[in-house]
Amino acid sequence: MDISFALTGKGYVIVAADTTAARSIVKMKVDEDKIKVLSPHLLMAFSGEPGDTVQFAEYIERNIRLYQIRNTYALRPPSAASWIRRALADSLRSRRPYAVNLLVGGYDTSTHTPHLYWIDYLGTMSEVPFAAHGYGAYFALSLLDRYHDPEAPLEEGLATLRRCLDEVAKRLVVTPEKYKVKVVDKDGVREVEI
Repeated sequence: MDISFALTGKGYVIVAADTTAARSIVKMKVDEDKIKVLSPHLLMAFSGEPGDTVQFAEYIERNIRLYQIRNTYALRPPSAASWIRRALADSLRSRRPYAVNLLVGGYDTSTHTPHLYWIDYLGTMSEVPFAAHGYGAYFALSLLDRYHDPEAPLEEGLATLRRCLDEVAKRLVVTPEKYKVKVVDKDGVREVEI
């Protein structure tokens, strides 16, 4: 039961994911990092089947790093998201598809704009101002629709995210205890407390 949220603002993308690793009714771990830093200005939150998520996330991380080594520059967020979507779509047409849902967020240093992409396990991709995956999406998308401001400063974006987390804590029967929150902007990726 993975929950992940992301939203954009004036020059930043915030990505949050719960830290619980569970299978059926058993909680196995409470410090799982479900957000991969792919490059200095690109990150990806993943959710889905436990084995698939880790394997696919590491495959994407290594290949984007390989691209950066070969070409001496990192992929921009739109290009990276398209390549990730294509890798997921190709796996769907194989004998062993990945059951992975993704939120890919990044800051384009050449155009100075934030980008956020919602990608599901079928390889569907859409650029969005805010997104969510998992059971938390049922409660948070209406809040994000109402309170999201694309021109909001970082503090206001974090306050909107806090509203989503509080709503999930109040309404969802099995609530995650902790979330990991990362921000990507012109200065790169950093983790923030919320």
